[in-house]
Amino acid sequence: MISLKHVGLTFHRDGEATEVLRDFSLDVPKGRFVAILGPSGVGKSTLLRVVAGLLKPTAGAVTIATDRNKPLPVAMVFQDARLLPWRSVADNVSFGLEHGQASGHERRERASAMLGLVGLSGYESRYPHELSGGQRQRVALARALAVDPDVLLMDEPFAALDAITRETLQDELVRIHGETSKTVLFVTHSIDEAVYLADDVIAIAGRPGRLAAAITIETPRPRQRNQQDITEVAADLRRRLDELGGS
Repeated sequence: MISLKHVGLTFHRDGEATEVLRDFSLDVPKGRFVAILGPSGVGKSTLLRVVAGLLKPTAGAVTIATDRNKPLPVAMVFQDARLLPWRSVADNVSFGLEHGQASGHERRERASAMLGLVGLSGYESRYPHELSGGQRQRVALARALAVDPDVLLMDEPFAALDAITRETLQDELVRIHGETSKTVLFVTHSIDEAVYLADDVIAIAGRPGRLAAAITIETPRPRQRNQQDITEVAADLRRRLDELGGS
């Protein structure tokens, strides 16, 4: 589904070059949930923006294979929900459909269906200021899903939430991934979050950022956060990152 071949990215400003990513290669099969893990400043979010097409790599290539002719094969969810405050929840969710061929009725139905998927049925007429932080992130996720993307990119979407809300939304995301089978790239700096959520964990370390480790999480779903094999995988990954100077 996603293929990165020897991707590099260097920013040039005021005659100075800053290399952010170097020789990064990764293949992500269709339907996999991949967590991109690493400390601040190693290029995790930058890598996501390269995949999204928001940044053009200065070396290598990114390919996203799709079996459907879609104008929006990729959708992105940010740490900040980035909702439009003057629009209702339903209108925020349907925003990405407004430049397509869907009628107003179809957009409303799609928004309602996606709000149901994220657990916000009945919230269509509310406005962002009437929602909690966790509810706003649910709306942002519904907005991304509304365009029916092949690939869902998530840039630390739960980092600003309290621990209880974060765990609740993690569980909701696992459920939604199971129901939709979307290919997901999920950026996080939390080892525990990465191991709990993902099929595969990709660790980035160094400056410029490089692929430091790739681990498949063999633990079947549903998972429990405190089950032994999950905690053992997290501890092993933490040791590996410590050795790389990246924890």
